[in-house]
Amino acid sequence: MKLSLALTAALLALVLPAGFAHAASATAPKDFVTTAIKGDISEVKIGQLAEQQGSTAAVRDFGKTLVTDHTNAEDQAKTTAKQINVTPPDQPTAEAQDEYDKLAKLKGTAFDNEFAQYMVKDHQQDIATFKDEAAAKNGPASTLAEQQLPVLQKHLQMAQSIASKQQAKTP
Repeated sequence: MKLSLALTAALLALVLPAGFAHAASATAPKDFVTTAIKGDISEVKIGQLAEQQGSTAAVRDFGKTLVTDHTNAEDQAKTTAKQINVTPPDQPTAEAQDEYDKLAKLKGTAFDNEFAQYMVKDHQQDIATFKDEAAAKNGPASTLAEQQLPVLQKHLQMAQSIASKQQAKTP
């Protein structure tokens, strides 16, 4: 009897954590899609600001690219949200709203520098998150991540180029 109880306890210890981990990962694709949509909303909003306040053509053009690409990405993400029963958010991330508020107060080179630095950091983080989701093979959410990675990588290269040009200008 003691052996049977010990065996049952050992099996439960092995099975329950796996079950709980699976339940937690079931929400991960939903969280990913929600966060992706918030990120797209954020990029569009900041991109529009860059179109208006960028002091160089490169910054304004990158802003326009962000608006176009992330509007398309948001549409894709909303389709995925519908597939996995997620209500799409309609607000940017809190961090992006804070950055928008900061950028809105800047002009000229100060705007361009802050914008480029933020875009590099933001896209590096996004790429890492999207790579993780793509590797997780979580159905539609992972497919979305795989589809959007090349655009995010293009944006990172653009942001890095602008940032390096801005650094070259700064004495």
